[in-house]
Parts: sequence; C-alpha cells; structure tokens
Amino acid sequence: MRDTNLEFCIPNCMISIPVLRWGQPYTSMDVDEVVHFSTGEPIARVSRANGGLIHKDMRKAQRARDALRTVPIDELIDRAGRAGELYMSATLPMGDGTQTPDEFVHAQSASTGLPETLCRANMKKNAFVLARMRDILTALTRGLALDVLTKGHGEERHVPISYQAQSPVLGLVLPSNSPGVHVLWMPIIPMQIGLVLKPGPQEPWTPFRMAAAFFEAGIPREAISIYPGEADVGAAVLDSCPRSLIFGGQPTVDRYKGNPRVQAHGPGFSKILIGDDQVDQWEQYLDMMVESVAVNSGRGCINASGIWASRHTRDIADAIATRLAAVKPLPPDHPEAALAAFTVPGVAAAISQSIDADLKTPGVTDVTAKYRQGERLVPHGRADYLLPTVIHADSPEAPVAKKEFMFPFVTVVECPQEKMLESIGPTLVCTAITCNETFRRQLLDAVHIDRLNLGPVPTSRLNWLQPHEGNIVEFLFRARAFQTAPLGA
Repeated sequence: MRDTNLEFCIPNCMISIPVLRWGQPYTSMDVDEVVHFSTGEPIARVSRANGGLIHKDMRKAQRARDALRTVPIDELIDRAGRAGELYMSATLPMGDGTQTPDEFVHAQSASTGLPETLCRANMKKNAFVLARMRDILTALTRGLALDVLTKGHGEERHVPISYQAQSPVLGLVLPSNSPGVHVLWMPIIPMQIGLVLKPGPQEPWTPFRMAAAFFEAGIPREAISIYPGEADVGAAVLDSCPRSLIFGGQPTVDRYKGNPRVQAHGPGFSKILIGDDQVDQWEQYLDMMVESVAVNSGRGCINASGIWASRHTRDIADAIATRLAAVKPLPPDHPEAALAAFTVPGVAAAISQSIDADLKTPGVTDVTAKYRQGERLVPHGRADYLLPTVIHADSPEAPVAKKEFMFPFVTVVECPQEKMLESIGPTLVCTAITCNETFRRQLLDAVHIDRLNLGPVPTSRLNWLQPHEGNIVEFLFRARAFQTAPLGA
C-alpha cells in the first residue's frame, strides 16, 4: 500500500554545477540531472566528467601539494576553521548560482531522501571537525610537530625522524546515502594534501559547498578537484591517485582488501555486548541501545546492527521494538522526521525480501511485526521507506545475526558470554557493558574489534580526536628511517 500522507516541497531554482578541475570550473557537454527522490523533478544539472579527463588532470597533481605547502599548516588549520563557519552560515557559490545554508539543507534532503533535521545534524558534525582541527591533527599525529609533514623530516626526543607523503593528493569515491562521511576528508587540506573528489550521484552538495567555503577562507583553489560522473570516474580516481578512499558495500571492501593504495569503508557490523554481570539491569541501558540503532536513520557503519546478551534478550528486543514503532515516514521538512528514504529503485524491496527469507530460520522472529500497522516496506512515489525492524535470534548461528542494513535494523542475539567474542565476527564499533575484568581484558585483546567502548557509550557517538577507521595520517604518510650529518672536507 502506498502512503499518500507525505507531501514534498521541491526546490524552486534549477542549478547548473560544473566539473571542478584544480579549482577551475569546467562545463561538460554531457550532463546528469539530480532529481527529487520522490517526485523525480529535476533539482540540478551536473556536468559529467570522464575517466580520460581525470587521467589527464592527474599529471598536475603535484601542483596541489606544492600550492598547499606555501601556506604553513598552522595557517591552514585556522583557514579550515573559518571554512567551517562559512559552511554553516554563509551564502556561498553553488554552480551558476548561490546557496544559503537553508537552501543547501533543502536540496540535500530533496535528492538523498534524508530528513532535513538529519542534514542539519551532519552539517554541525562537519563544522565541529573543522573547528577542532588542531586538536584532531594533534591526536592523529600523536603530538608530532606538524611542520615535519611540510619539510618531510625533523627531530623528536633528539632523534631524527622523517615522514614522507605517499601521494600529493587523496582521491575519494564518495557515497550518496550518508553525508556524515565527509568528516573523514576534512583533515586532508590542513595536512597539505590535495583533494580529488568523486561525489555520489545524489549528493554533490557537500563537496561543492565545502570547496566553496575552503576557497572563500583562503585555501588555494588548485588544491581541490571535483569530478561528478558515472562508475568510470570512480575507477579513474582509484587508478590515478596513489592513495584513495572508497565507500561501498561488502563486495567493495573485499575487492580492495590488502591493496595499500585504497582504504575501503563499508559495513561496520557494530554491536553492543552486555555482560552477564550487567544484563539483569538491561533497562538502564535502553536509551543507549535505541540511540545506537536509530540515530541518523540507521544509515551509518557505526549504528548498532547487533545486541548480544546471554539472557533477557526477548525482553530487550521487545522494549527496543516498542520504542522504534513510533518512527514513521514523515515529510523531509517535518521537525520530527527521523526516517530516510531509499532512493534507488528496488533496493528497499530487496532488503525487505532478504529479511523475510531470514525469518524462515528456526528461532528467528520479527519482534516489530506486532507493533507495525501494515508492511515493513512503505512505497511512496519513486522512493521507498523501510520501517524500523528488530529481530530476535535465539542463536548466534542464525545468518541474520551477522547482517547489517541501511535503516534502523538490529538483531538481538541470545549467546553465552563465553562464546560472544568467537561468534560476533568483524566489528567496527563494539560497546561492551560489563565490569568483569576478565571479559574486559578479552575485549581489549580482540583484534577483530576496531573501536572499543567500555561502558554505556552509544556505538554511534564518536570521539573525533581518535581515528574513525584507520589512521588517515598513517595512510598518507610513511614513517621512515632518516639521518643527517654535516658536509665538510
């Protein structure tokens, strides 16, 4: 059944957005339309790059780093902070027009299906990272004197050191579904490394607005290129940049596993583990669990896709399902909208069918089914919504216990504490609720857990003074042996 209660506002100004080649606009004869996620009405016309153009431009990549190294890192940090202020509050150039912060939010929501409240939350996250850039770089470099990144060498504790940039630029193949990932490339410019961005087809807004803010704040224009386009553009970025980040599903992560040139970001399979010493007080942690599952419409790799405990799991699942039952599709500009739409045809239906197939496994139950009015899948216009879904599995062997989907979805798994760590699989963020010192030590030693929270910290609440997933400094700079001695007869 189609939901006919949703109404959508259409941005009333068509914008033409060019390719950006080392800061210079380039209008292509080939153009792609960015359309409203539900109505299909055009919002912007975006020039389309191609792989040959990128390979040609990358011959000049060193100029990006050279231009940035003319500005001290301390000054770049200050300019990045100013860029964050402009990004949040200024009317900035956007293609052949301008865009206010409200117009930016409205356009981003209209093309991605993300509610405007979540678009604004992601804006604040981006601005926060830019405002705290000095602290973030200090943390990521572990207190390294930042001019070492400029000169390539220096001294620490009276020992010569050298850090060699592995690429003059960082390539990024960006997604459309979660604007929050842009925080991962915010520190790159202050490290005097250029940016080569391939935006997601539905989300050109953040890269272009952030570039405009950087330029307005005094960042050299030749440090940034933005290449909208199709799959060949992403492939060309990865092929031509010595260091790149890409975002995608598990097949993407598997494809680039072990490739030192590419850092692939995919599903997180983040989890909450409740120890036997705390599980009888699980109600105290309900707010934390709900936030971990549902914040940002469940779209992040840091959202919890699993909650594991040895007992009370049916009660836990029921309590979360009761809370999430209130989350419904609302117009994107509604102040309480918390559920994002799926904008690619067929994706939501395929996910729902996959969940239904998993429900045929013995011991697997859709706990939210009794609280829903109608089906999990809610089509509307060209888009679809998936209502929050809480699954209970009475064994870690159930296939659904290892799955993650891009909406508020979680599997509550019944598993003995002593079998949790051997059963959970790779985990980007693990929040562990336990005071048991033996279990805490085992968690600290578990190499398949990336970020570890000991205590009731939502999996979705990050400390930006720590690496999100792989240290970007170590990815871009190689620490090497270095010595020097005076020359003389």
